[in-house]
Amino acid sequence: MKLSTITSRTLLAVSLAFASTLVAVVPAQAAAPMQHKQVAGFYRTMIGDYEVTALHDGGGLIDSNLLHGDPALIQFLLARSFESDPKNVSATVQGYLVNTGSKLVLIDTGSGGHWGPPTLGNLVQNLKASGYKPEQVDLVLLTHLHGDHAGGIYKDGKRVFPNATVMMKKADADFWLSKEIMAKAPEDAKIFFKIAQDGAAPYMAAGKWKAYEGMDEIVPGIAPYAIPGHTPGHTGYMISSKGQSLLVWGDVAHVGTVQMPHPEISIVFDSDSDSAVKTREALMVKLATDKTMIAAAHMPFPGLGRLREADNGVGYDWVPVTFFNLK
Repeated sequence: MKLSTITSRTLLAVSLAFASTLVAVVPAQAAAPMQHKQVAGFYRTMIGDYEVTALHDGGGLIDSNLLHGDPALIQFLLARSFESDPKNVSATVQGYLVNTGSKLVLIDTGSGGHWGPPTLGNLVQNLKASGYKPEQVDLVLLTHLHGDHAGGIYKDGKRVFPNATVMMKKADADFWLSKEIMAKAPEDAKIFFKIAQDGAAPYMAAGKWKAYEGMDEIVPGIAPYAIPGHTPGHTGYMISSKGQSLLVWGDVAHVGTVQMPHPEISIVFDSDSDSAVKTREALMVKLATDKTMIAAAHMPFPGLGRLREADNGVGYDWVPVTFFNLK
């Protein structure tokens, strides 16, 4: 046997022995601990010259029994979208911040932690993470006064947006701020009245609460858009700049996997179910035809997308925006 062969074998044996020694004496590195944190919940896009920031308030689960329609069809649609538990269907809540260059306008404010699971109530936190401060908001527009849209305007009896005027359709304010209507409401609905009334109080005291009746532009490029049925004054907001448009549509749909393909299916939260269905059906035809971008409070975050007619001719598909950086 050649010396070179003996040397090679000897070196290999020594190396293996040394490696096994290292395994024995060097402690193994522990796996990196899980962080259990998510990225900040904001997303930006441009509509003409206007910057629109989607602000995530949080997520939760709702019972599909709240939907009104053919139960078998509802369960089929949920299963097709991998919603395996009909008692716990995933849902989300978000609002939209619009910077026109001269005004900072917040459309809907999330729950403020006053309603829903503890996973809601993060809109202001995400507004700050996006680079803005609550005191910079000039105007708050509410699509309606349900707790997951209007609850974020107050905290501990004080205004969260101290320099903002809060505006909403008069019909909605008249309904939810009425003590008489509240007294006659079912017990499980009274929380919505309480949130609306508690939220309105500090703004009214400061002269910063303004219900409107007309449909003229509120600030240049932002106009109310009638979407009746969900609540007495349910109203969307059309944002327009440089030939581009975005409709913030409030609660046109709550469970997109069901109500996009079948807009005739309603939900218990609608105050006038028949009207809400007719409005949704007509609005979806128009938005799909016009290819208008939509900001939807309860579609998967950021809730920005468009509608197109489904290939099978039944209802609509939701086409979400693609995430990309503005710069």
